[in-house]
Amino acid sequence: MDKRDRAGIFRSRLQAGMAQAGITQSALARQAQVDRSTLSQLIKDEGARLPNGQLVAACAAVLGVSADWLLGLSDRPEQAQDLLTSAISMTQAPRALVDEQIFAWHQEAEGYKIRHVPAGLPDMLKTDDILRWEYAPSLGKTTEQAMGASNDRLDWMRSARSDYEIAIPLSEIESFAHGDGYYRDLSPALRKPQLEKFRDLHAQFYPSLRLHLFDQRKLYSAPVTVFGPLLAVIYIGQNYLVFRDTERVAAITAHFDALVRAASVSQRDIGAYFDRLIAKTG
Repeated sequence: MDKRDRAGIFRSRLQAGMAQAGITQSALARQAQVDRSTLSQLIKDEGARLPNGQLVAACAAVLGVSADWLLGLSDRPEQAQDLLTSAISMTQAPRALVDEQIFAWHQEAEGYKIRHVPAGLPDMLKTDDILRWEYAPSLGKTTEQAMGASNDRLDWMRSARSDYEIAIPLSEIESFAHGDGYYRDLSPALRKPQLEKFRDLHAQFYPSLRLHLFDQRKLYSAPVTVFGPLLAVIYIGQNYLVFRDTERVAAITAHFDALVRAASVSQRDIGAYFDRLIAKTG
């Protein structure tokens, strides 16, 4: 961009910033501690004149925008601290089936690919019996109503124009199949239909649904979801850590892609893998 074009951008954005802030030229000059005639000349000049850095910084501070935006170096008017706040945030993660925030993120990202590493098994692929066993203690007396509403949202997520890639540790699947650890209270009568559902849903919806089973001894992952290019969310227990800046979303996407490359079971062998687990269950 040549100097004349940049000067034109500065003039137009300075005036836009003044209009947005509801501030007059005289008030801006007074608060920025610059001579009013100097500011007026800058705005009216159609040439290639650019202000010095001190004047740009002073105007940006008064208007609540970034100096980079005024000079056409950025398309985001927010100041650095505001950009950081919007790029990284923390929200509550209630113990609930498809909480309001998760559902809102899915709606926002409709049509984009969703990449997901669940904290356990993916809720949207669970049977009602498994959902009831897992969530009844936290849902209380309204379990059936809560499950009905949640299943409606899970159905919406399944029918949305989004492809899903779900990466699950092999150890999680096999612990479930064998009824070990966290799943020790689950009978084979509950575990077997769930394994069948994983197998059948993958066969039904592939390639829009892909299950990637990776060896957690070789490559670890925290629970994370990437909503297309829009945002990436890391689940830390009672909260979600949310990233919206391009660099971090790309980095977490690259992490997920590494899980896909490290998958121990190929897509064509998923069905046979679950068949073997089902045969050994009950």
